[in-house]
Amino acid sequence: MSTFERYLTLWVALCIVAGIGLGHLMPGVFQAIGAAEVAKVNLPVAALIWLMIVPMLIKIDFAALGRVKEHWRGIGVTLFINWAVKPFSMAALGWLFIGYLFRGYLPAAQIDSYIAGLIILAAAPCTAMVFVWSNLTKGEPHFTLSQVALNDAIMVFAFAPIVGLLLGLSSIIVPWDTLVLSVVLYIVVPVIVAQLLRRRVLATGGEAALNRLLGGLQPLSLVALLATLVLLFGFQGEQILTQPLIIGLLAVPILIQVYFNAGLAYLLNRLVGEQHCVAGPSALIGASNFFELAVAAAISLFGFQSGAALATVVGVLIEVPVMLTVVWIVNRSKGWYERDTKAPVAEPLR
Repeated sequence: MSTFERYLTLWVALCIVAGIGLGHLMPGVFQAIGAAEVAKVNLPVAALIWLMIVPMLIKIDFAALGRVKEHWRGIGVTLFINWAVKPFSMAALGWLFIGYLFRGYLPAAQIDSYIAGLIILAAAPCTAMVFVWSNLTKGEPHFTLSQVALNDAIMVFAFAPIVGLLLGLSSIIVPWDTLVLSVVLYIVVPVIVAQLLRRRVLATGGEAALNRLLGGLQPLSLVALLATLVLLFGFQGEQILTQPLIIGLLAVPILIQVYFNAGLAYLLNRLVGEQHCVAGPSALIGASNFFELAVAAAISLFGFQSGAALATVVGVLIEVPVMLTVVWIVNRSKGWYERDTKAPVAEPLR
């Protein structure tokens, strides 16, 4: 885990401050950026989102789908958590906390938008950072790779229907044309571009060339993320200054769902007799979110100044410290996990 990634929470906090300050000093610039749209797609943000997403998708080897059967129990548990539990548990937590318990402390006009942002955040499992979390738990790398590849393939078809269903259940108007366009722009096309680029680099320079490319793109990806956050908070500044508790209140359901889904995945893996080196990354994949896609989709569907966009950014803010605590729990509980489990204890393959 690079120093830059380790302190992502700090950089996000600094972007919040910078964005709010710049939004006050240069409102005209931010208004011009917000107006640069074609077919409801903000062009500057689309470019930044591509710089975020494509490098992460280049890491994915879809050939790993052939190894799914090797850890079918862990794969089954993670798929259940990612697609049958997490989006729905987040929707329920959003309705409970944002729609009911915290309603009096939040802007009434943004309540539905905040809930929508939380739903979008939970509807897509993480693609890139889970490789870091898996490595920190000494996870089985082939399981992690095959699980992420499978999730990415499913996401192409499942993201829009799940988001549309849960927004509809929340009585939030679903702009289906924009939702489908977001899936095409930020999932389908980046997956195709990333895989074509991956194959070309491997064909011409092998693994060494691919590693050099990824090493060069990773900082660019994180810088694009931070630039997007500056833009978001440039638009969100007034709302945050007026009600600074918003970020803390939005963090509550996100924190609960991370620990709930990680814990459920971890326990289910133990119940089915899966090895710890699979259960660890399974819990982490089950808990983490593809926040880059969430930010892009929220902006496309509801705009820069929406509560949905702000809710997804809160997910970015707490991602690293929260996931590191899950890593710590998984590592510290290894002795308990392997006690009286059905699966044989094995070191992860390298």
